Amino acid sequence: MALFPAFAGAAEPGETPAGSSEGSRKDLDWLSNPSFSTEDALLVHQRTTEVANSTPEKSPLIRTTSRSELSGESDSDENLKKSSKKRKKKKKKHHHYKTKKKAKGDSSSSESDLDTKHIKDRATASGRNREKEAAAKYKRKGESCLGIDAKKQCITWDSPASQKKQSQRRPERYFSKNNVKTLNTDGIPVCNKSSPSDSAAFIPVFQMESSDPSDTTEVNPLGIYDPSTTVWLQGKGNKDVEHESVNTQQAFQESAINVNPILMTKVEEYNKKVRENPRDINAWMEFVSFQDELMRGPSPYASMGEQEVRRKSLKLILEKKLAILERAIESNPGNVDLKLARLKVCTEFWEPPALIKEWQKLIFIHPNNPELWKKYLLFCQSQFSTFSVSKINGLYGKCLTTLAAVQDGSMVSHPPLPGTEEAMLAIFIQQCHFLRQAGHSEKAVSLFQALIDFTFFKPDSVKDLATKGQVEFFEPFWDSGEPRIGEKGARGWRAWMHQQEKGGWIAVDKPDDDDEEEIDEDEEIKDKTIPKWHIWLDIEYSREARHWLPWRPDKTKKQTEEDCEDPERQVLFDDLGPSMIQLSNPDLQHQLLYSFLQFLGVPCISKLFPPNLYIAMDENNIFDNVLSDEKPLTSIDVPLSGFNSIGHMDTMLRGRQHIGHYKDGEEFIQNVFHALYLLFSGKEKSNLSICWLQYEISKVVQCLQTKNKKKLKAQGRKSKKLAKNLLKAPDNRNDLSLWKLYAYLEWLLGNTADARKVFDTALSTAEMGGLKSPKLCSLSLLYAQLEVELLESLEGAVTSRAVHILTKLTESGPYVPYNGQVLSVNVLKARKTYEHALQDYLNKTPVSDRDQVGESNQLVNLVGCYAVFQYLTVGIDAAVLVYAQASEKLQVPAPEKCENTGMNSGVQNLPTALEVVTLLHTNLLRFHMKISVYPLNPLREALTEALRRYPSNQSLWRSYIQVQGKSHSASKARRFFDGVTRSTSSLEPWLFAIQAEQMRKKLTEHVQRADVGEIYYTIPETGLTNRIIALFEHAIQSENGTHCPLLWRMYLNFLVSVGKKEKSKGLFYKAIQNCPWTKVLYMDAIEYFPDQLQETLDLMTEKELRVRVPMEELDLLLEV
Repeated sequence: MALFPAFAGAAEPGETPAGSSEGSRKDLDWLSNPSFSTEDALLVHQRTTEVANSTPEKSPLIRTTSRSELSGESDSDENLKKSSKKRKKKKKKHHHYKTKKKAKGDSSSSESDLDTKHIKDRATASGRNREKEAAAKYKRKGESCLGIDAKKQCITWDSPASQKKQSQRRPERYFSKNNVKTLNTDGIPVCNKSSPSDSAAFIPVFQMESSDPSDTTEVNPLGIYDPSTTVWLQGKGNKDVEHESVNTQQAFQESAINVNPILMTKVEEYNKKVRENPRDINAWMEFVSFQDELMRGPSPYASMGEQEVRRKSLKLILEKKLAILERAIESNPGNVDLKLARLKVCTEFWEPPALIKEWQKLIFIHPNNPELWKKYLLFCQSQFSTFSVSKINGLYGKCLTTLAAVQDGSMVSHPPLPGTEEAMLAIFIQQCHFLRQAGHSEKAVSLFQALIDFTFFKPDSVKDLATKGQVEFFEPFWDSGEPRIGEKGARGWRAWMHQQEKGGWIAVDKPDDDDEEEIDEDEEIKDKTIPKWHIWLDIEYSREARHWLPWRPDKTKKQTEEDCEDPERQVLFDDLGPSMIQLSNPDLQHQLLYSFLQFLGVPCISKLFPPNLYIAMDENNIFDNVLSDEKPLTSIDVPLSGFNSIGHMDTMLRGRQHIGHYKDGEEFIQNVFHALYLLFSGKEKSNLSICWLQYEISKVVQCLQTKNKKKLKAQGRKSKKLAKNLLKAPDNRNDLSLWKLYAYLEWLLGNTADARKVFDTALSTAEMGGLKSPKLCSLSLLYAQLEVELLESLEGAVTSRAVHILTKLTESGPYVPYNGQVLSVNVLKARKTYEHALQDYLNKTPVSDRDQVGESNQLVNLVGCYAVFQYLTVGIDAAVLVYAQASEKLQVPAPEKCENTGMNSGVQNLPTALEVVTLLHTNLLRFHMKISVYPLNPLREALTEALRRYPSNQSLWRSYIQVQGKSHSASKARRFFDGVTRSTSSLEPWLFAIQAEQMRKKLTEHVQRADVGEIYYTIPETGLTNRIIALFEHAIQSENGTHCPLLWRMYLNFLVSVGKKEKSKGLFYKAIQNCPWTKVLYMDAIEYFPDQLQETLDLMTEKELRVRVPMEELDLLLEV
């Protein structure tokens, strides 16, 4: 047998094959081994086999060797042992001699003796480890072996060290860097070869199949070569391997170079679009937004075969966006949106002073753009490093002065844009809320007083002048000391001018003997043992509530300006003169009045919000369900929830301290109403009366919430007195809206019999309009709902007072009070009448927008009455069917109307008809679930469908989280919240999602703390704290949430409540970076971190926020 079987045909040593040359023989000489003997090899193999067979089975590990077999070897071994013994003795003797010489100090020792090392190595001397030291050491790389067939053969390597190393290594979690990188990479789709998809996406998996043994016996007789080597020895090329390498290379290129060809296609499309049409602003904006999607995966621009190791940082994305926007601005130098987008990107790179300069350049180029001014004001207002109240207030004045000059034509270079007047009013209201939040309440009230005088009491002689000229004439009136709107004896600018032309006023001093001067209770500290920070908060809050009106010298008491103890309470004309604007549109003038009333805390018919709703939102009363659990049908919707009214700056822990205003504030509101009554008549005057009575009812509701019976009784007397006085007025005697509110007031106070008398009187004296009268329908609906809430079940509801009220509404005759029975014939007639009336309204097409609003209100009242009637006479399913018909009709125009209303001015109008119908629907379902068994799913579906259409409706959200709070599973609600927050920019979904999780956390903690056994395990919730923190973090990163004071206050309060004090301190400084003007944030911080009282007050003083109690004054008060 040949040593190398593959070359068995080669010539043996000493042989010369026929037909071969000398050169070819030399080439194969390296394959020949002349010293190899086949017979010796066979003999050794035979002896080894015999020894293995003769070994006992019991000790397979002991190796035995017979002397007869290895006699020649044993003699040589004995000679080796003898020679080694002699060498050891000689070496030992020599070592002993050297040590002896060294001890005697013999200096004649040789150099070799001095160089000898005396450290003993017994292992080396004994010679036991020489074999191990002589063995070659190597490290094996890989677990494979060359030349084996992977399908048939395998080698198991014993490596206990590597196994131990692997066992000690901890497994990587899903969030490790390598795994996150793998997850971010888009995978290559794998499909079957037979599938009709693109063949390039198919990845073949090759299996190694060995060749037929009959074909390879010549070149591979022992079967030790793998198929690739065998084919190569046969002189054939391996097509499969070549094909495999090509596919592998293609797959690598696809994965490394072009991971997602769809993204590359989009990049090419965007580049082509902006190159062919560089004027397309939307295409540029979409290209900028696309960069975020592009940067989520690996870079499509990596070079061939290069592994991407770059860090996908925010800076890289911003640089790409900036480059695209600069290209876009080069093609569109006059476009404002592109410049705003560029400034937004540059916010991450540049310092605030550089950014402000860029903003100033942009404003200088486009001074007539009100939307640009709004964004500029918000930017400057939220820059903590450059912020101060006086600077921002001056900026508001400059903005309004510039826009007023554009509007009246004084600035010839720039024409006014559409909607400039609405925008000016929106910016003015935003300025007033800014001053209120900064603590400068007196300036905010003075601004409203001045603009109302400037708008409604303007003399005819100055109306044709430009705004600047009118302001110059207005200044003498303001500085004259004459009473202004809201003060006693206010006559207005026009009357003052006429009297000045005639020679001035005749001063008649009328001392008020009846008025007693109110004693400031805050000057006396009742308990000096409480902490200093607590005393400061009490006095600061008290002065905020009492001293929000501007201080003016009382001429009857011979006061001068020097008598004012706090100079900040005086307001100069320089602070408000630049903010005077002209409002020529009557609707905008009415909006100004209602905004002022809302600013004072008066609920209004129209929902008028500040231009930027979320900047002014700072009160957490949006989650309050006012009587919602007790009376779901007639629960009160607070029109202006989320905003602190003037004089109320309550911390999160302390809550609302008092109801309404103190004596001066209430008198001021009364004087405002009396002054406004002189300006209007008819419907507008009726609306003002409704607002005033709603304000009194809101104070009664607050007394009911606090359960203060003494305060409720006193407030009830005042409110009833006002209601009767209003109804005594000739214009209001037949006003059903006022009668309805008066009856509701009596019902809230618990006087059910008196309330029924008022309702019956109003219905009896009303004109016989029936279902065609919106006010009569609204009155009957409220009366019926209040009666339904008294029912404990639906048994006998057909003959109840509510059915009698709704039946009489359909009849043309006069109203007859309830006598205890309802005829079935009248019920059938009423149902037919309701059905025909509803069909008539659903088929109507309104002519104008004003008609459409009126028809929608009438339809809402009609649907409400019909649904309650069906509910009492047939059942809940019939009532739901009525709401479904109305909703189907109202769904078509609702979204367009919702998008278009109030977008220019930033003022939100009345809720749409579909919103009101949905509220009626959900309230009825909630009441039915309260008195009987009914599934939760219809109510949940109705709420979710409505909230997808109206994600900013707070009433619907309050109902939704209340319904979801009864469910043990929060997964549906969480998915719904997540979907809504992704589809809208409104902040309400974030706020109510956080509130829902906090309610769930409180419920879980309450259950777990209760000692009630099994219920402990019914709500296995974990990680709620982290979930709530994550919701807060996402909310404050949204566009509207970044500058919302309420959101920051809620976040800060939550962190403090869970005990994360250090983290909450960092959050406070982050909050004032984004909302540096919000005084109540600083007051919250003083309550949470009392040890930093002085530091916080210094910060407030530096930013010019209003501090009514300096520390020096507090120290003096404590010493007294």
